[in-house]
Amino acid sequence: MRIKDTEILITKGDVTESIAEAIVNAANNQFYMGGGVAGAIKKKGGKIIEEEAIKQGPVEPGCAVITQAGGLKAKYVIHAATMKMDFKTDEDIIRRATYNTLKLAQNKKISSIAFCALGCGVGGFSYETASKIMAQEVFRYLQTTSLPTLKKIEFILFSEGALKIFQKNISDYLEHITGKLREGPFLTVDGIVEFGGGIVMIERMNPPLGWALPGGFVDYGETVEDAARREVKEETNLEFSDFKMLGVYSDPKRDARFHTVSTVFYGKGKGELKASSDARNAKIYKVDSLPEKIAFDHRQIIKDYIGRATSKK
Repeated sequence: MRIKDTEILITKGDVTESIAEAIVNAANNQFYMGGGVAGAIKKKGGKIIEEEAIKQGPVEPGCAVITQAGGLKAKYVIHAATMKMDFKTDEDIIRRATYNTLKLAQNKKISSIAFCALGCGVGGFSYETASKIMAQEVFRYLQTTSLPTLKKIEFILFSEGALKIFQKNISDYLEHITGKLREGPFLTVDGIVEFGGGIVMIERMNPPLGWALPGGFVDYGETVEDAARREVKEETNLEFSDFKMLGVYSDPKRDARFHTVSTVFYGKGKGELKASSDARNAKIYKVDSLPEKIAFDHRQIIKDYIGRATSKK
């Protein structure tokens, strides 16, 4: 399957034979390469890999370091510390080790990487849980990185049993979550900005056309409060302050484009009113003399806002 421009593969084989630019070693935090995948990497690639890794240790479990690949077909080995020398690991360590491996590959501008099953060898962690954790971290990397350098992420499993578990869990999870992102619902915010004796409305430049409350989509990693401040600033040039939540609006038909769920805030606007971003115009309206064409369910939202203010008198 493919997410953005990155191909994701799950195959059966020997990770030490991979032609990926980097292969991943499930390492201990001191980087001694004894048995399992680490031992196989050292045997085929040479002791120089271990020597270079040990110089960078010890590290906290969950960290990752990079070395040359010696005599291997790959160019690099990324050593993901999945345990201490007691060989114990857990969900948090595997999660951080996976993400830090991807982040290190990104920083080094690596284009392809091959993973083994982290923590599932001498660490004794279950393939079932490890595959789900690794799938989640791959998705997080691809979702939060604006320009991923990794164009191919491969999971190479040695046994048929492990292969089937990874195929099911990684493919199922990534297909499910990318499908949900395509389908929605999508999270948005709207702001009732009290300013100049009325409320601010913007004339939309893009369909659905009409007048609307300033607002828009919540960015990944952003709180709804921060999104409301940002959207109001982008569209009206005003600082949105002293605001409180009016409510959440989730009718699947509230937006003609697709299903959106909006958290609506009301508060004060400060500064100089000026339309910008995708707003064609910005005006102050009295709540008893609103424009005729209002987009989305914003007329109802304003009505609820008026009702709330009236009930407090």
